Amino acid sequence: MEKMKLLVIGAGGREFAIAKKLNESPHVDTVYCAPGNIGMVTAGIVPLNIEEDDFEALIQFAKDQQIAWTFVGPEDALCAGIVDAFQKAGLKIFGPNQEAAQLEGSKDYALNFMNEYHVPTAKHETFTDLKSALAGLNDFARPVVIKANGLQGGKGVVIAQTTPEAEDTITEMFELGEEKLVLEECLVGPEYSMFVVVQDDQYRILPMAQDHKRAYDGDKGPNTGGMGAYSPLPQLSDAERQRMIDDVVEPTVSGLHQAGYNYHGIIYIGLMLTAAGPKVIEYNVRLGDPETQVVLPRLQTDLVELIDANVNDRPMPAIEERDIAVLGVILASKGYPKKPVHGQALGSFPAAKDIAIDYANVKGHLDELHGDGGRLLMVIGEDADLQKAQDKVYDYLAKLDEPECFYRHDIGDKALKN
Repeated sequence: MEKMKLLVIGAGGREFAIAKKLNESPHVDTVYCAPGNIGMVTAGIVPLNIEEDDFEALIQFAKDQQIAWTFVGPEDALCAGIVDAFQKAGLKIFGPNQEAAQLEGSKDYALNFMNEYHVPTAKHETFTDLKSALAGLNDFARPVVIKANGLQGGKGVVIAQTTPEAEDTITEMFELGEEKLVLEECLVGPEYSMFVVVQDDQYRILPMAQDHKRAYDGDKGPNTGGMGAYSPLPQLSDAERQRMIDDVVEPTVSGLHQAGYNYHGIIYIGLMLTAAGPKVIEYNVRLGDPETQVVLPRLQTDLVELIDANVNDRPMPAIEERDIAVLGVILASKGYPKKPVHGQALGSFPAAKDIAIDYANVKGHLDELHGDGGRLLMVIGEDADLQKAQDKVYDYLAKLDEPECFYRHDIGDKALKN
């Protein structure tokens, strides 16, 4: 395999982790990231001044630089048809086409797919107007899950505990312009993230992780895009994981093939392990943020060899995992997710043994970074032992002086307390 130039689309912590992992491969010459962020230069990645939705400029860059293939990070670009545009231009790209991306772009579309291909999920119903949605509440117990149909950056889900809260949420969502809402029964059980690399009817499963969606300790506060993650999952038995594969992954991949998507990309499966077995909470059509930042360091298999085989329709290598624990905690702007502070001085982040920083919403210069709203970066620790990885991360965070930021203090506790 000749040394190749690669392009990653996106700007956040997920894209930082993808580009960094690709750049570790001996098969790589240069990894570009469009638009990327200033922190990426710490990992030898080259940010580009091209926005992720400027398909014409991205295609021109890929042609001019003879990019071997492009890896798409964010869902917005996938749902907007970046894969279709690149393929039309004769370029290789990793990610599902616009039609298949509706599995994330529309909750209703995803649920219809699950129904069609017998993938277990929650009891659900879709509504297109306020009156019928309010009436439909009668068919669901409390708490009830209310989901905006379209892309919401991981924040368009409300678990309403009472009828007045449910009615207010539904009314507000329709007033904000949502055309469809989904009501779902509230499933109970631990939640896990499974990432499947799909090549039409073939697949490989990456190391699993657990995300923490709520803003504050103890799973309190509003839903966010994720406040931290860890891998592996010592509390998940081999038998439980195998049941997830049999009951969920197999019918999902079979359905993607039968539906004729010719799917080449990631399908993320958000799973809840209920008393009745695993059920799907949601599909994403890309790697998750923040799980990517803890999953990819655990990957022994060369990511470049895996994706190169996928986009060129060669047999994908088997997935080998490093026997280490990785835990990451997000440092977010005060006020996130509703009204995050912008522009706060962050200073610089000192190097520490077995600690990595994956930057996301930062700007400025490496020796004087400023926050750019939302989730700013992730502090990641690795060790042979999950407890030690957790200790390393929180020891590092405790030494920082960031009054206009916050983080959760309990990432990993669900594994360690079991």
